[in-house]
Amino acid sequence: MTPLLFNVILDDLALMIIATGALVGVAGALPGMFLVLRGSAMLTDAISHSILLGIFAAWWLTGNLGGPLQLLGAALAGLAAVALIEIVARSQRVRMDAAIGLVFPAFFALGVLLISLFARDVHLDEDAVLLGEIGFIWLDMVTLAGLELPRALVTIGALALVNAAFVALFYKELKLSVFDRALAGALGFLPGMLFYVLLALTSVTAVAAFDAVGVILFIAFVIVPPATALLLTDRLALAIVLACLLGVAAAISGYLLADIWNLTIGGMMASMTGAFFALALLAGPRHGLVARQLARLRRRRDNDCLSLLAHLRNHEGTAGAAEENTAAALEADLRWGGERRHRVILTALDRGLITRKGETLRLTRRGRAEIDALLPGRMPPRRG
Repeated sequence: MTPLLFNVILDDLALMIIATGALVGVAGALPGMFLVLRGSAMLTDAISHSILLGIFAAWWLTGNLGGPLQLLGAALAGLAAVALIEIVARSQRVRMDAAIGLVFPAFFALGVLLISLFARDVHLDEDAVLLGEIGFIWLDMVTLAGLELPRALVTIGALALVNAAFVALFYKELKLSVFDRALAGALGFLPGMLFYVLLALTSVTAVAAFDAVGVILFIAFVIVPPATALLLTDRLALAIVLACLLGVAAAISGYLLADIWNLTIGGMMASMTGAFFALALLAGPRHGLVARQLARLRRRRDNDCLSLLAHLRNHEGTAGAAEENTAAALEADLRWGGERRHRVILTALDRGLITRKGETLRLTRRGRAEIDALLPGRMPPRRG
C-alpha cells in the first residue's frame, strides 16, 4: 500500500477513530485475558483510578504532561496500588474485594486532591483521564514516516504491539502461571514476577488509553471481551484471538451506532462490549444460558430413557412382564404423567432402544445392551 493511499485512508476522521478504538480493544484484551483467568480482573479498576496519582507525580517531578516518564509514573502508581492491596488482603482482616475498595479510592482521592492544590492552572483534568473523548484525537497529531497520525493512535498501536509481543514470548509461562501457579513456581517461571509485569503493561496501556477513551471505559475493553471470549471457547489461544476480535468489533459497531444515534463514541464502544457479552451469555455454544438449558433438557431426557430401560429390563422375562412393561404401568411405577410418559416412549422408540407391540413395550438388542452396560452386576431375570 503506497504512502499516498495511507494518507487518503488516515485523512478520514472516522477511520482514525475506529482504528484507535480497535487498538485500545486489542491492547486491553491481551493482558486482560490473563487477569480475568486469574480472578484479578477488578485490579484493572484499581490501576485505572490510581494512575491519576502517577500522572500528577510525573508532572510534579518533571513539569511535563507527556512522554515516557508519564507512562512510567502511572505504571509505578498502579503497581504501588496493587502491592498495597495485596498487603491489606494478606493481613486477613479484610477480603481481597474489600482491599481493592479501600485502596483505589484512596489513591484516586489523593490524586484529585494534589491536582486541586498544586495543578490548578495545568491542563490536567481528572474527568478527562476518566472519561476521555476519542472523537477529539485529531487535535493532537504527530508525523511518523511522513504520515500525519493522531498521537493516541500511534501510542496505543505501539503498546498493542508490546502487549502482543509479551503474550507471544511468555505464552507458556503465563498459561501455566494462571492455571497452576505452584507448578509454574516449581519450574522456575517466576509467576509473581510475570504477574507484576502484566500489571505494569496494563498500567501503561491505561495511561495511553486515557487520551482516547478514558480509563473507566478502558476497563470495559480489558475485562469484557476476554470474559465474552471465555463463554465461546475453552481453548486459551483461541479465546485470546476472539477477545481481540471482539474488541475490534465493539470499536466498529460502537462508532457506527454513536454516529447514527448521536451519542458519545467511547461510551458506545464500551456499551457494545457489554452487548456482545450479553449475546454470548445468552446464546454461547457451550456456556450460554440457552445451550445450558438445552443440555439440561437433554440430560433429563437421557435419564428418563435410562429409567425406562431399567424398568423394562427389571421385569423382562418375569410373570408380570405383560402388565408391568406397558405404558399404563409407567404412571404407577415411575409416577410419570401422560405427557412425560408419551415423550419418553417416543424418544426411546426413535433411538431404537425399544419396540412396541400393542400395549407392551420391549427392549431391543441395542436397548438391552445399553442398560446392561450401566448395570453390569445385574442378576439374570426371573423366569415365571
